[in-house]
Amino acid sequence: MLFNSYEFIFIFLPLTFFIYFFLTTKKLIIASKVFLVLSSLFFYGWWNVIYLPILLGSIIFNYIVGVKLSKNTGDKNKQLLIWGIVFNIALLGYFKYTDFFIENVNIFLEQEVPLIHLVLPLAISFFTFQQIAYLVDSYKCGTREYNFLNYAVFVSFFPQLIAGPIVHHKEMMSQFSEAKNQILNYNNIATGLFIFSIGLFKKVVIADTFAIWATHGFDVAESLSFFEAWATTLSYTFQIYFDFSGYSDMAIGIALLFNIRLPVNFNSPYKAVNIQDFWRRWHITLSRFLKDYVYIPLGGNRKIRLKTYANLMLTFLIGGIWHGAAWTFVFWGGLHGIALIIHRIWKNAGFRLNKILAWFITFIFINITWIFFRAKDWDDAIKVLKGIVGLNGIVLPEKLKYSLSFLKEFGVSFDDLSNLFELKKRLVITIISFIIIMMKNSQYYKEIFKPNFKFGIFYTLILIYSIFQINKLSEFLYFQF
Repeated sequence: MLFNSYEFIFIFLPLTFFIYFFLTTKKLIIASKVFLVLSSLFFYGWWNVIYLPILLGSIIFNYIVGVKLSKNTGDKNKQLLIWGIVFNIALLGYFKYTDFFIENVNIFLEQEVPLIHLVLPLAISFFTFQQIAYLVDSYKCGTREYNFLNYAVFVSFFPQLIAGPIVHHKEMMSQFSEAKNQILNYNNIATGLFIFSIGLFKKVVIADTFAIWATHGFDVAESLSFFEAWATTLSYTFQIYFDFSGYSDMAIGIALLFNIRLPVNFNSPYKAVNIQDFWRRWHITLSRFLKDYVYIPLGGNRKIRLKTYANLMLTFLIGGIWHGAAWTFVFWGGLHGIALIIHRIWKNAGFRLNKILAWFITFIFINITWIFFRAKDWDDAIKVLKGIVGLNGIVLPEKLKYSLSFLKEFGVSFDDLSNLFELKKRLVITIISFIIIMMKNSQYYKEIFKPNFKFGIFYTLILIYSIFQINKLSEFLYFQF
């Protein structure tokens, strides 16, 4: 079930909200948690009920292992942790990477082993990482959970189940235990609806508009001229920003209706002035996971610099392959790993860039690397890359033909561009979107939000407008990972 669907907005969410708080007000706390788990499982199973047993099996297995890790210590506990992690990675690997592995074996060994064509279970990348973090925390005695119902709530809570944030047990479950969170909080309801409406607007009005243009450039067009290629890359750059930002806002807003505060997962990443700053702002909980459970265990920056750089690269290669079973994702992760190494060397040398220049370089780098993230294969990526460096030519509007005719000597051609990619409309929306990105973000407004007539009118209007823009099912991009 999608947050941006009529059945979720008008049926599932209201019913779940009212029944949950009806049970809590009657002091039926266990019943309310059971209902929340069942509702979350229904929410998950709406997409494909066949994969519901995988989620349930994963929850049961990790709960049992987590309990044993919490009760015991020593080498046997370490072995149990290792087996627990291996199980989770194997489950993820089977569904996500089996066909990828077979494809590469066929290429290198010149075989024709048939693909299995497994459909990736929804959210498996997220609930796997979340439960790996839980097992490690249990091993370190940072988490103790002996109640299966509580653990099921922790993993399956529907606002964060599908695409994060990747939460820690300690930052989630204590909130469900607080008595004040078991009663209606009208300020949280108003704030939650406010943030949800902003997220819905970002998704269905902005992100889905850019998606049309990005899809045309990446998947439909056979070749792209200079301006077409840049329009395509910028369209995806803005699409993924508003898509993920919209989801993050909606998840935070929905959770707040239930008096649960999810960690911030998105903090104006396109304001970043270097690549490290970007990863402190983009998918914050994933960055936290990679740092705490991959980078630091590898040695972090505690050893010689060469080892630190190797740890950075390996961490981001893992982050790349986590996003998708394709070499383009690995390459994307590798590019970010290289950028972080260069940034670390630059910083250690004591060099500094002008802030505006640093921002521009960072933004252009992110924009270009998104090409490999979005492209379905290397051919699509190369097609767009050739366009942005002008190898497919530069085309200007016909009306500039006479005033700029001297540019023909440099390979510039002139044509009627009035209908290509709806250039004027795209330019206006891109400029507006860029302005929105540079403004205060939704988390800032969440913190200063006070229910009043002005805010009420604002979010009512954008909510109504967004609802009328829901004309087709449009999945969030991170649902695919």
